[in-house]
Amino acid sequence: SPALLSGPALGPCFPALLPGLCFPLSATAPPGATGLNLIRSDTMEFFRIKRDIPFMRHALVFNVISMATFLIAVFFLVTKGLHLSIEFTGGTVMEVGYEQSADLEKTRGAVESLGFTDALVQNFGTSRDVMIRLPLREGVTSQQQADQVMAALKAADPTVELRRNEYVGPQVGRELATDGALALLFVIIGIVIYLSVRFEWKFAVSSIIANLHDVVIILGIFAAFQWEFSLSVLAAILAVLGYSVNESVVVFDRVREKFRERQARNMTTPQVIDHGITSTLSRTIITHGSTQMMVLSMLFFGGPTLHYFAMALTIGIWFGIYSSIFVGSTIAMWLGLKREDLVKPVKKKDDTEVELP
Repeated sequence: SPALLSGPALGPCFPALLPGLCFPLSATAPPGATGLNLIRSDTMEFFRIKRDIPFMRHALVFNVISMATFLIAVFFLVTKGLHLSIEFTGGTVMEVGYEQSADLEKTRGAVESLGFTDALVQNFGTSRDVMIRLPLREGVTSQQQADQVMAALKAADPTVELRRNEYVGPQVGRELATDGALALLFVIIGIVIYLSVRFEWKFAVSSIIANLHDVVIILGIFAAFQWEFSLSVLAAILAVLGYSVNESVVVFDRVREKFRERQARNMTTPQVIDHGITSTLSRTIITHGSTQMMVLSMLFFGGPTLHYFAMALTIGIWFGIYSSIFVGSTIAMWLGLKREDLVKPVKKKDDTEVELP
């Protein structure tokens, strides 16, 4: 492991990783807190904001924007609906094999030349095996679809072989849609229970509203642009739920810590929330920035299979940050969050009066 040094003002330095790589030492660090103990005490920051940003001062304006965005998303969901993939609507599933590694772009072009613009073409198992999913067509059987596709594929590569051809009925798609909706419901219930136990019911309610805000906006954007909604997009939405909850928990935990400090007795609830958000802003930028770089690599280089999955994650990450600050925190404030909700009173020796620590 690299040698860990400590400068008198900079804190821990890592010369073995990069010459001059040091981190500023937080003002709240205890005397002598250097090295690994400093890192474990969460006092390492790339940058520090000295003054609390008054987020709650503009809460009403941003909540009006959030409500307008939410209603627009609902409008597109109602009027246009989701463009469901064949996993939900049913269709024909084919597996074909090549003697050499399959050229997916060439295979996809041959399938789309038949008019199957919504077909899903991806590797299955090895690089020589390809799965093709075709949407339903009126007046055309599954076998006829398979024959048309195989004729087009053999014209491009005579070595291709049909391994499997199955018909997936709409009933299977309805079951998948039902299972997906139940998965979302169970995740929401779990989040409510966890936050109610971990913090306080006001945090649980505000967090759920913020998470539903993110989910509806993602669905609304997919409905507005008629992007294909597949199982991978559903998985991305479930991931966004957990990601957004994690961000809310970090902010709520810092708010609770600040309420427990004696210095916070003279601070109002908006001031404490502003402090909690500002103190976690460095962590938010670093964490979400790193995650977004990984998601963007999937978006631009992952091909058609990962495109909408990465798109849903990208939308969810940005709106997750927004909702944690301007939706979840403000709703908790408007629900009447106060110090007494998070700090239990301590009884005096005579048991006749209580006071907050």
